[in-house]
Amino acid sequence: MTLRRRTFLMTSMAALAAPSLITNAGAQSGWPQRGRTLKMIVPWPAGAANDALGRLIADRLQQKFGVAAVTENRVGGAGLLGTRAVVQADPDGYTLLASAFNTAVMPLVLKAASDFNPETDLEVLGRTAVAPLVCVMSASLPQKTLAEVIAAAKAEPSKWNFAISSLGSAGHLATIDFLRRAGVNIQMVPYRGTQPALQDIMGGNVQLLIDPSFALLPAALDGTRVRALGIATKERSVLAPSVPTMAEAGMPGFEFQSWYGIWAPKNLPADIADQISALIQETMSDPEVVQRLRATLIEPISESREATKAFIRSDIARATELLRLVNFQPS
Repeated sequence: MTLRRRTFLMTSMAALAAPSLITNAGAQSGWPQRGRTLKMIVPWPAGAANDALGRLIADRLQQKFGVAAVTENRVGGAGLLGTRAVVQADPDGYTLLASAFNTAVMPLVLKAASDFNPETDLEVLGRTAVAPLVCVMSASLPQKTLAEVIAAAKAEPSKWNFAISSLGSAGHLATIDFLRRAGVNIQMVPYRGTQPALQDIMGGNVQLLIDPSFALLPAALDGTRVRALGIATKERSVLAPSVPTMAEAGMPGFEFQSWYGIWAPKNLPADIADQISALIQETMSDPEVVQRLRATLIEPISESREATKAFIRSDIARATELLRLVNFQPS
């Protein structure tokens, strides 16, 4: 994420801290107690989307319940350090985790996380937002459509490469599925983040990249150096209505997203979990939140805990199968 987009995202989230929707309310269970501090742990650096969303929920918790809520960036181990801190915390509702898709697939990607089970070691409270993935190509290439790209890659695979922003990312999984569906065998080139990968796409050094909307759409909608081939949603996204879905472009059923959520230590009392889940759903359906998040090319989501659990279960199963197809080994 560029400094400019990071600053915009943080500014937008800070503006949403204003209590336009939620008013102070006491919890019937005695949680949270006045004088106690709620801690939102973010296992990623400040300024990223999961950080901004975690701060938003922490601010809304503070406003609704009238207690202090702080956000702590506990970075290290590709997200594992902060995640373990929450796993090991008391399940009393005062320590929460704001993370992303990475949490669900961590044991599949990191050797150090082999003893971590995201479905049994944490209590998921709900997803907060999604960023649909977008497939882009270098605008210097003559191909204009997905069908033309696939035909060219089949004819001369040595002339095509797929950039991967990071191994085990949503974009990596989507790329594996893209190549499987397209029936092409071209090289995947891993990078250390989206920006260096995008720069090489712009420079024509690599040809294709799939990554989240907020990272790629600004360049793709400009159209001078990056061309959007499709967005991996079921229907055209309000984030970029001019960009065809991957199904419209010729790859039906191709749907991928990066997503963000809130977790708590396992065995959190159900009444506390329900209160936090309700607040998440209320916050993410707030019209002001929806408007501001969409301005940053992120789509808020409001769903029940049960729906989130079912989604994560399905997402882990798909990730497991896709990584198995390429014999991916955790590092």
